[in-house]
Amino acid sequence: MTRLHVVCLPGGVAPAAQRYAPLKAMVGDDAELHLKDLEVYRDPTPSAGYSVDLELDAIDAFADSMGLERFHLLGYSGGGFISLAYTGTRPQRVKSLAVFEPASIPGPLSPDEAQAWNALMQKLSGLEGQAFMSTFVREQLKPGVEPPPTPAGPPSPEMQKRPAGIAALVQAFQAYPFDRKRLSEVPAPLFFGYGDQTSDVESIRAGLLARTFADSHVRRFAGVHHFVPPEMIYTRDHVDALLEVWRRSENSGA
Repeated sequence: MTRLHVVCLPGGVAPAAQRYAPLKAMVGDDAELHLKDLEVYRDPTPSAGYSVDLELDAIDAFADSMGLERFHLLGYSGGGFISLAYTGTRPQRVKSLAVFEPASIPGPLSPDEAQAWNALMQKLSGLEGQAFMSTFVREQLKPGVEPPPTPAGPPSPEMQKRPAGIAALVQAFQAYPFDRKRLSEVPAPLFFGYGDQTSDVESIRAGLLARTFADSHVRRFAGVHHFVPPEMIYTRDHVDALLEVWRRSENSGA
């Protein structure tokens, strides 16, 4: 049986090892997950020249270092945006793409997307540190959904990087030029997962990508939002759905 190789990108908060630990444990020997952290956190503060292209080139180097000419790509949140950009610009390397609640879709925003994005940016404007993080979390949940509790004590050195890193990601995403028509030409299948407690913008993105990719599969998971612990996202049902897409892609020669 062909070995399934999956490159996994986290979002802007938890590092890859934390984000994908439950998935790695549940997948076991059925697939080999290659966890790659985002370049925005490589240094204590984001570099002045940080860009989406820097992240895409780093994925190339990461895959090349393991001898992976082609692979499955999995992205969460900010890593989902980067995964979409990578797939659109390097479709020959991607066997399948799976994302869970991407932070945005590369390219010019639709009116509905722009309205949601501008509302979030307005709420975040001028905020720093814990105030930034609290607002960032709260605004991405449906009204009435309780955000996760703020951890007690001072933030860890890694978490202290997050507000500046997320701000750099947001700026890089906005500056990245991309033609969404590229995604309609991608032969690889798309799996899009999102939670029913996350803000409605994720269902908007799901619909847009379902209409864009020639081969798309959308799943909404009950009782889940963007910031629940990863073990609540990567349930047996979710993992089985991912394995089905990965195996089907291998068998089809995509």
